[in-house]
Amino acid sequence: MEKNIKVLSKEEGGMLVEYNERKVLLLHGSPYQMGYVHGKLFKDHVKEVVKTFIKGANEHKPGILEERLKLTEGYILDRYKEEMKGLAKGAELSEEEILLANVFPEAFHCSGVALFGNATADGSLLHGRILDYAVKSGLQDHPAIILAKPDGYNGFINVTVAGLIGSVTGMNDKQIAIGEMGLSHDGNFAGVPMTLLVRRALEEAHTLDEALSIFKNSVRTCGYCYVISDGKIPDARALTCTYDVMDTAKPGEGLPGFPGSPPKDVVMISKDERYVALLNAVNKYYGKIDKDILIEIMKRPVSMESNLHNAVFEPQKLKMWLAIAQNPDVENFQACYQPYYEYDMNELMKAF
Repeated sequence: MEKNIKVLSKEEGGMLVEYNERKVLLLHGSPYQMGYVHGKLFKDHVKEVVKTFIKGANEHKPGILEERLKLTEGYILDRYKEEMKGLAKGAELSEEEILLANVFPEAFHCSGVALFGNATADGSLLHGRILDYAVKSGLQDHPAIILAKPDGYNGFINVTVAGLIGSVTGMNDKQIAIGEMGLSHDGNFAGVPMTLLVRRALEEAHTLDEALSIFKNSVRTCGYCYVISDGKIPDARALTCTYDVMDTAKPGEGLPGFPGSPPKDVVMISKDERYVALLNAVNKYYGKIDKDILIEIMKRPVSMESNLHNAVFEPQKLKMWLAIAQNPDVENFQACYQPYYEYDMNELMKAF
């Protein structure tokens, strides 16, 4: 066991550890095992998140989660259903409650950027990911930083909230990092839930091309954008995906409908004036960007008022730096103003 990893609690199939003063959930084994440990060791947090999601959805539109579940359940892989069964058992909730929370249909207003080569100070690939979402609902009190090593699949680190098995921010042990952004809700939810599509890509993709193929060939739902990077090459792509169209931008190319193209060796996604602010900052620091400069670039106005978490990945080193929002009652509560903590996948993997 590494000196900076302290075991807090343990079950067959995983453990909760303290790593660099932050809690990390280490999961391995079968889908059911991983789900059970997640639910058991994060029980109170899981219950609170599930209650928040179901209550919030019903206040918005009674029955909306049940509607979405009917449309998506047939597209959810059996291994994820098994993991959610284990999660329900461990957290002492019904399987339906866990399923409903995991198809929670909301737009994530986010940003993302991947830079390498001429854009960064030393040529290494950096991938910045901004999640702007629902801080006022208290999700920042229930973060789940999970290092998972599922039987037969890639290991990966996932930044999520307790009770959710999908991913919107993650990196696998093959140096693939992924972040997403909401694009549009066009009414088509009959397909793979977005978070489970990202999770599948992390688990199965060994290369950038394999990740792109998973997004292209899956039955997608409504509109999302993605930045996918591969530290091995290095290279990256920005995507806009709806249920029937997938547009891809190579470094230096802009996506349809976005205000301008990034410079060479850069891909990026954001919305409107935030895209312009991000593009201006990248151009300003082009060729000098390192982890600390990227963290500065990701502050407001690129991050939104609702900024829940920010991550910077350096896939070639399998490292992530993560900041999580505080309570919105305090000044500058957004994640972009909080300390960033380092997570080294190579170190954490040794704890298994």
